[in-house]
Amino acid sequence: MNKIKRHEIFSRWREANPHPETELNYSSPFELLVAVTLSAQSTDKGVNKATDKLFPIANTPETIYALGVEGLKTYIKTIGLYNNKAKNIIAACKILIEQHNSQVPEERSALEALPGVGRKTANVVLNTAFGHPTMAVDTHIFRVANRTGIAKGKNVLEVEKGLLRHIPKEFMVDAHHWLILHGRYICVARKPKCAACLISDLCDFKEKNL
Repeated sequence: MNKIKRHEIFSRWREANPHPETELNYSSPFELLVAVTLSAQSTDKGVNKATDKLFPIANTPETIYALGVEGLKTYIKTIGLYNNKAKNIIAACKILIEQHNSQVPEERSALEALPGVGRKTANVVLNTAFGHPTMAVDTHIFRVANRTGIAKGKNVLEVEKGLLRHIPKEFMVDAHHWLILHGRYICVARKPKCAACLISDLCDFKEKNL
């Protein structure tokens, strides 16, 4: 895929959705960090149901840490892997309180040092909370990048580097959201909705459902 095609793809997405946002509910970088940590192998809808009950009660490192692992579990037990996630979030809260003045750090290394926070979660927080031009590659973005030809790669890191290299700078801050929404609602895994796709004429996918 060439530069002209890529530019046109993101131009169309921007025109259709000028200000894309995450579908996770949050009102602070810390709430986002918790929500993204909970979202691993879970749906945003499921996470929102849990955090809509949790955040009115506890939405700071201090208040969530005060719940303790068992207390936190009562709010997130509907989410997959909740036992491990509760332990990680409580441990992360302790580090935020003791080492970061209860603030979410804006540096990748500090984020990735938090329990339960890997590269993808760090990228989401850096991009969505702080506006950094990062790319968090999940299953949707991995599929869309490879299927469309925007940035092909055999693994998540290859695709991430390809997207950062090939996406025009003017689109980078919002690119993560456009890609994930496209993968979630249009370029779905089993039967992509090519007839409803804004970029079907630009996409490299050979088996289009038109």
